[in-house]
Amino acid sequence: MKFSLFPSKLAALVAVLFAAGCTVRPDFQSPAAPAEAGYAPGPLPPATQSTATTLGEAQHFDPVMDVPGEWWTLFHSRPLNDVMVRALKANPSIEAAQAALRAAHENMLAEQGSLFPSLALGASDGVVRTATGTMAATSASGKPEYSLFTGELRISYSVDIFGLNQRRIESVAAQAEMQRFELEAAYLSLTSNVVMAAAQEAGLSAEIAAQQDIVDADSQVTEIIRKQYQLGDAAEADLVQQETMLAAARAQLPPLEKALALQRYALLALTGGFPNHPLAEHFELAALTLPRDLPVSLPARLVEQRPDIRAAAAKLHAASADVGVAIASRLPQINLTANLGTASNTIAGAFAPYDQFFSVAGGIAQPLFDGGTLRHRQHAAEAMLDEAKAQYRGTVIGAFRDVADSLRALQEDAKTLQAAMAAERAASRNLDMARAQLKLGDRSYLYVLDAERGYGAARLALVQAQVTRLSDTAALFQALGGGWWNRSDVAEEAGQQSRL
Repeated sequence: MKFSLFPSKLAALVAVLFAAGCTVRPDFQSPAAPAEAGYAPGPLPPATQSTATTLGEAQHFDPVMDVPGEWWTLFHSRPLNDVMVRALKANPSIEAAQAALRAAHENMLAEQGSLFPSLALGASDGVVRTATGTMAATSASGKPEYSLFTGELRISYSVDIFGLNQRRIESVAAQAEMQRFELEAAYLSLTSNVVMAAAQEAGLSAEIAAQQDIVDADSQVTEIIRKQYQLGDAAEADLVQQETMLAAARAQLPPLEKALALQRYALLALTGGFPNHPLAEHFELAALTLPRDLPVSLPARLVEQRPDIRAAAAKLHAASADVGVAIASRLPQINLTANLGTASNTIAGAFAPYDQFFSVAGGIAQPLFDGGTLRHRQHAAEAMLDEAKAQYRGTVIGAFRDVADSLRALQEDAKTLQAAMAAERAASRNLDMARAQLKLGDRSYLYVLDAERGYGAARLALVQAQVTRLSDTAALFQALGGGWWNRSDVAEEAGQQSRL
């Protein structure tokens, strides 16, 4: 229903409505950090084991150390830093996440406009004919046809007595917050992928070098057996078998070279480049430094550091506000309107006092029957809130598991590297003795072949253990949130958003 009010009565009604105004529940409260959550059943050891080899340093776990904003610089690799700079500037996923954040922020600002009155200006000019057969002419001249110019200023305002608009603003603001942490998650994923890709490239290069050494050694053994065969000291079957082993060793090089090429393509894609673009940087295991001091954030801080947890909390906040929107939509809606304008037969007479008009009105609407639409929308919003709660809890559990996995992996990686180094040294000594005995005729070539196979497998296992330590170290920084709160560009972006 609508009713006309004098301005004084209208002002009194608005004052009463604001005095009685309230915002429907639920009021969102950020979830508390898990009280009894941890990373392991027992205490964490202070450090990992160490091994006297490349990337064999002991790593110390520091619960006080904060995660650096540019944590990848702890690997002390200039090529890695250069690639990272290009990736952060040109990676399409970062650009897309930044654009999505800007859109979410603009949507929030647009929704805030509902708190203010809306003004619209309208004008029309036309010819009107009076139906003189049923009524008298309405123009001042008495003619049935006349021109009518109308200009009007319309003002409307929705009184947010039950907080419908405020809850909508709260929802879109939470969605903008969620998008902000989606951007941080994109940063974290990109930086982690770049570090792991660099480690993989270094490992593949080392595997190719190791396999090439095996090919060279097999070639030397083949020449020895060929000479023995020519002298009658070896059978032709022995020579054929050794040549077969040499061919098999050479056949393992192309797959490794292929993997290395694909890995470089992956790095190019991370930096926003195409496969035909040059990649000047090359990565070697010896040129990468294993970070010796590793942060281990307290469980209570982890929920504040992980972008995915913060995004899940923002989604939970938005779902909570949407429940409020659904509840408020079922309550009375009050609208105030005012029209001020002029209607004249001529534009020149538009400003004459007797051609001007105004109206002020208030309206209230209460849904009575809608087939259960609003009720079921509220129930759907409440179900989505329950879904967001479960997803938030699942995200927190997954985050703690990520940290626990990384910490445990680093401890076992150090042991694996130590064992791999011992196996490689033993296999190397065994191969050296076998080759020396083969030259003296004290050993058969089969013994040398077994020694070569053992050494090749041990050397590849050592390389893989070194790469795994690098990758799992990067995984720990990723699991801890990547230190986005210590990046300077985050502070600058936050300042720009607050000024908008």
